[in-house]
Amino acid sequence: MPTELIDRIAALDLLAAVLHRKQPLDDALVSLESVRRLEGRDRAFARNLAATTLRRLGQIDHLIGRCLEKPLPRRAAGLKDILRLGAVQLLFLDVADHAAVDTGVRLARERKFGTFTKLTNAVLRRLGRDGKAWLDEQDEARLNTPGWLWESWSAAYGEDTCRAIAKAHLSEAPLDLTLKKEGGAEAVDWAERLAARRLPTGTLRLAAKGAVTALPGFGEGAWWVQDMAAAMPARLLGNIRGQHVIDLCAAPGGKTLQLAAAGARVTAVDRGRQRMKRLQENLDRMGLKAETVIADAATYRPAAPADAVLLDAPCSSTGTLRRHPDVARLKKPQDAARLAKVQERLLKAAVDMVRPGGVLVYCACSLQPEEGPERIAQVLDSGAPLERLSIGPEEVGGLKELVTARGDLRTLPCHLAEEGGMDGFYAARLRRK
Repeated sequence: MPTELIDRIAALDLLAAVLHRKQPLDDALVSLESVRRLEGRDRAFARNLAATTLRRLGQIDHLIGRCLEKPLPRRAAGLKDILRLGAVQLLFLDVADHAAVDTGVRLARERKFGTFTKLTNAVLRRLGRDGKAWLDEQDEARLNTPGWLWESWSAAYGEDTCRAIAKAHLSEAPLDLTLKKEGGAEAVDWAERLAARRLPTGTLRLAAKGAVTALPGFGEGAWWVQDMAAAMPARLLGNIRGQHVIDLCAAPGGKTLQLAAAGARVTAVDRGRQRMKRLQENLDRMGLKAETVIADAATYRPAAPADAVLLDAPCSSTGTLRRHPDVARLKKPQDAARLAKVQERLLKAAVDMVRPGGVLVYCACSLQPEEGPERIAQVLDSGAPLERLSIGPEEVGGLKELVTARGDLRTLPCHLAEEGGMDGFYAARLRRK
């Protein structure tokens, strides 16, 4: 079978895994045999095909609908994914029209939709002819954002900011790195060696993409991959050298690495055995040490209260759509409400683990208010022995737009848009009375 058909079959399988079996894209990339047998550029191309389709799904489905006189029959439901892949190649990726149409027709035959090859050919040819003009008529931000997210973000941030968030999600996230040794001449040196920009918070951002393992400094453990926003919560603990810090829900370990590199005695807690194995591998590569505990963070208790606790709570992950466009197709409104109860339980446990006078940082990579400020308001109103420690703009690279009126951290994908944006994160810093 020709290579160009093999990688498109892999992309088709990825789409089916996410849209029909509700499997996260990253999990499908590991589990699907059609993807695993691809190498290097072919695998990257298949992932990009699937990810761009998920990112632009609302637009694509709207355009396909304009080409059909009536909906596809139920028995041809899988054909829509083939049309989607053809459309994304024609309109959003640098693929020749004849190649996109030809592989679409061949995929239809391969997947037993031979009776629909004429329809497939006609739809894709029309998209190749008229699709670009139709794109100009679309509201891309609104079409590609599920209704419940649009309503939630409009209510929380206003419609203009909601639209800016949605627009930011249409671009692939850049590659951000956190240095093991931040600041000083070494940071400047690594920025030059990696051809990276130093962002105001110290994160290095690379324009070029490729194999991360091939970049200078990977093998020697000079840095690790971590979004600019994800690197901020751990820094809010301040000078933690020599202190005992518990990192709850720690895997895969970016924040654990930050804490260990800052000189803390770290206890990393997570209930996922495989995820903790990956965390330990990251520690070993970086030459850093931390105690690792496989346990439920809600029931785990240390032998003695810690100086500080960092809780990166499980959440709906709606702040990470630039990196994980499948999240918009997998999550539902009830997920945030369900996870809010989990976060409430974890927050109560975290309070028990920190000593009087110690610091607790709560964070979540979610844009949903019920997973961020509402959780902190609830725990403070409950009478827990906590007080808010306001965050200053100087702690986040002088970016005052990242600090809320209450003194919490709130990053949005549209923040620093001219530099490539950042993940959506919420963090609050509290002190135990």
